[in-house]
Amino acid sequence: MTPSGQTEPGQRQRQRQRNSNSGSSQQRRRVRPGDDIGVIPVLARAAREVETAVQKGPLKPANRARFQVATLLLREERARVKADKSLTDAERANEQKRLDGLAGILAKTAARDTSLIAMLADDAPVTAAAKALRRDLLLAAGVELSPDELIISTEPKPVDKQVEKQVVPASVRQMQMSNPFLAPDFSGMQTAPAKVNRLGNWELIEPLFRSFEYGAGGGAATMDLPEATTLRTRGNLEMMRHQARFVEEVRKGHRTFLLADEPGLGKTAQSLLAAEASNSYPLLVVVPNVVKTNWAREVELWTPGRTATVVHGDGNDVDAFSDVVIVNYEILDRHVGWLGRFGFKGMVVDEAHFIKNLKSERSKHVLALSKSIRATSPRALMMALTGTPLINSIEDFRAIWQFLGWIDDKKPLPKLMEKLEDTGLTPADFGFFAEARRAVVEMGIVRRKKVDVAADIPARRIADIPVELDDEMGRSIRAAEAALTARLLERFRRIRELKPDVSDDEIIRVVAHAELEESKGATTGENVFTMVRRIGQAKAVLSAEYTAQLARSVGKVVFFAKHIDVMDAAEEHFAKAGLKAVSIRGDQSPKARQAAIDSFAEDPETQIVVASLTAAGVGLNLQAASNVVLAELSWTSAEQTQAIDRVHRIGQELPVTAWRIIAAHTIDARIAELIDSKAGLAARALDGSDEEVAAESNIQLQALSSLLRDAIGSPRGSE
Repeated sequence: MTPSGQTEPGQRQRQRQRNSNSGSSQQRRRVRPGDDIGVIPVLARAAREVETAVQKGPLKPANRARFQVATLLLREERARVKADKSLTDAERANEQKRLDGLAGILAKTAARDTSLIAMLADDAPVTAAAKALRRDLLLAAGVELSPDELIISTEPKPVDKQVEKQVVPASVRQMQMSNPFLAPDFSGMQTAPAKVNRLGNWELIEPLFRSFEYGAGGGAATMDLPEATTLRTRGNLEMMRHQARFVEEVRKGHRTFLLADEPGLGKTAQSLLAAEASNSYPLLVVVPNVVKTNWAREVELWTPGRTATVVHGDGNDVDAFSDVVIVNYEILDRHVGWLGRFGFKGMVVDEAHFIKNLKSERSKHVLALSKSIRATSPRALMMALTGTPLINSIEDFRAIWQFLGWIDDKKPLPKLMEKLEDTGLTPADFGFFAEARRAVVEMGIVRRKKVDVAADIPARRIADIPVELDDEMGRSIRAAEAALTARLLERFRRIRELKPDVSDDEIIRVVAHAELEESKGATTGENVFTMVRRIGQAKAVLSAEYTAQLARSVGKVVFFAKHIDVMDAAEEHFAKAGLKAVSIRGDQSPKARQAAIDSFAEDPETQIVVASLTAAGVGLNLQAASNVVLAELSWTSAEQTQAIDRVHRIGQELPVTAWRIIAAHTIDARIAELIDSKAGLAARALDGSDEEVAAESNIQLQALSSLLRDAIGSPRGSE
């Protein structure tokens, strides 16, 4: 016979096993004599503790967990009472009445702190701390638990796929070794005692958003800016007046901006000059892929002496000692680790509406980086650039404001809260919306339209957007250009051996002319014509992507291309992006062409016209737009000018910007330079200069000559 000292534990073990198999609702055996025993009194104490805490201010994590556990146990107790056949009808009704009272307390608590409502969802995560609290409350209620409920185990965290992707470029390791200690910058920390938070218990985020819908009063959402002391930059360039006023505001000490100027007003230049004015280096710039090469060029142009590095792929060619680090959204997941520890003094996010979806990975990465930068450098320059701050709803502000450090996911942060406190109003007071809107605008919202600053900018200008062709087609184009250059160089050397007394310039002209004549008659192989066409094809989607961004920012845009397949690719991209486009081509009937023109001019839904450079270059009025995208380059400056003049014509009230998409490090860039030089000659002739102007020479011939001249290292001749 088993000793009595062993029998009881064995019985308990078997009983616990039966309890475990029958479920938690059957484990609880409430003692009925009084109302102060069992689960309900314990739940009541927990509910009142949370109710008291929420009245005093924002809930701490411990009380948030207590609220969640109380709601979970309330559900379980309702189910137990309903299923317990040992209860009489009167007892069951009494229990349900008590539970209804607890439910009312918890509902009022959630109404005070609406963030608690998300914890009521069936799929809301339950932390290990919440599970431990549930266990303790049940034990306090005298409930016998199974071994599974007594032991709280935490699930191992799944391997973060993003962590697996992380890379640290070799140059970054070298930089970190040269300066292993990154000291935080506490210069911007507030040392004065915080003010009494009169608005602490108010829900403010939604009223702030609504203030931009109801509190405008007809005024533009842009802060007052000081007049500039000079328009000249350190590099001896001249800023436009609206740009200089923005830089002056930075120079006076402002550090956070939503710069929402319309495209064409120079947001890139303003942000780089702002970084220089505030010495916010190293500077991190996060951009769409299509413009990252242009950013590097703009750094060199506007802030000479400052260096920029562009992150490609895994960052093997990154120069971590550069002043400006430029990375595109698409590869941010691989680099967010080292970027967050780099010690940046400023961060610029271009096309900031890309982060409007807080659930997207790129938004999470951008917000994490901004938080780490602001933590180590409270005076960091933080700039969100977008011509389209709002796309779908006023909620699109949320991610941008979080990036800038104006709000977190629940409430305004101290600087904005102080401005709201200074209004002396609450969301229940008349006039709050207008004052709240003004407070947010003063945090750094700057929005100018072309029409607002038309007097400060040229009536017509051309802006180049260099793009990197870093895909397989781009590599094949560069290989073909190298082969063409090698062919030209071989011909040059053969002639040099035969005619040693002839000048380099003369041989270059002979070789380029021979190559051009052969190319005109060729039906196979690579030549200057096939190469330029392939470059157009490679740029098609990038050009269309940039056009789509423009269309969302400013409305109507004219897209010019030379080749049908480039136009087809662009139209397909616009359709996928949900943008309505019409087409003007050489094979259209006059009726179809006029219908497309009328749709572009009169239908607000028609945002883009895709036009052939040759078919739409003359005789058309497309002045419904003030932005032109030249996806492919013409062979003559006259053809380019005629295309732009379809928009820049009598009746156009806005300055016109033509955006040329240029394939960097290819013959495309040489052609652009040659077109510009010929445009200069034409302008001098038309302006009545006495300077003799030769007839416009063949750009194709000069492009080939330029390739060969660079290959042999010869100085530029009289092309």
